[in-house]
Amino acid sequence: MKFISVIVPVYNLEQYIVDTIQSVLAQTYKHFELIVIDDGSTDRTAEICEQFQEPKLKLIRQRNKGANAARNAGLRAAQGDYIAFLDGDDLWFPEKLAKHIEHLEQSPQVGISYSQSAFIDEAGNPMGLYQMPKLTDITVKDVLCRNPISNGSCAVLRKEVFEDIKFQDDLYGTQDDFYWDERLEGSQDLDCWFRIALQTDWKMEGISEILTLYRVNSHGLSAKLLKKQESWEQVIEKTRQYAPDAVAQWENPARAYHLRYLARRAVTLKDGITALKLAWIAIATHPKMVLEEPKRTVVTLGAATVLSVLPKPIYQQLEDLGMKVAGWFQKRQVFQYKI
Repeated sequence: MKFISVIVPVYNLEQYIVDTIQSVLAQTYKHFELIVIDDGSTDRTAEICEQFQEPKLKLIRQRNKGANAARNAGLRAAQGDYIAFLDGDDLWFPEKLAKHIEHLEQSPQVGISYSQSAFIDEAGNPMGLYQMPKLTDITVKDVLCRNPISNGSCAVLRKEVFEDIKFQDDLYGTQDDFYWDERLEGSQDLDCWFRIALQTDWKMEGISEILTLYRVNSHGLSAKLLKKQESWEQVIEKTRQYAPDAVAQWENPARAYHLRYLARRAVTLKDGITALKLAWIAIATHPKMVLEEPKRTVVTLGAATVLSVLPKPIYQQLEDLGMKVAGWFQKRQVFQYKI
């Protein structure tokens, strides 16, 4: 039976960490270790983790060095054949690990198995919306432009994948193995997926089931839209150094799709002016996106426009209706995948 290392990086997540850990311990697949990396929390996160009387759980405490450093610490300690990451405020359905192990065991060429996700709000309530990424025939273009893996809590990877992309650095005065780039200020998931897609032969493939609950947190890094764009540009510049041809071919479309994603995030945060600005910059960066993905582009632009001109109560009513309609169509899509 394959052994899985579940790595949970946490920083000041005392209000969420119990539910996150419990969602791991409730897995139907039981052959795993749970490594929680407390990245210098100043609240009760570490104390809460220590209260679990669970032999599977190992708590590693370090000074605050960022999410990438926490993931690297977890990987260095991991004993598993497979690696799964779960952010400290996200959740898994009980069959999550079992489904991915089955997928990976049946597909030896696949290095990353990921799932669809459902959005929950900060209180853990379902939002009725889903991340529905492309699942098969993933290309370099898909990875650079669309990030089919969607979020860092939905993927399970073979340990060999990380062995293939590891590098050495003396960031802290001594040579050590690194997997996630701690010199990056953000977009760490994208950098990792880019390197796997461009530097290895491993395939990426998704499971047509919702197995992850992804929390929309307006107070985290995801809310800092301009910072996220800066970090994306940093990743592109790094990628240009080892894959100049791929970046030259897909840079503008990738930038446009990322800007459109940020526009949607701005809509979620009810910042209509920023959303409208980002949406138009996205279209100006790669006008063909209107033809390539007309519905998503027009909906994003329309939502940003309406949000920026309508009173908030009226917009909220329209948004609630739109989310119900979108959620209904997405549920139908999920059902069709399973037929």
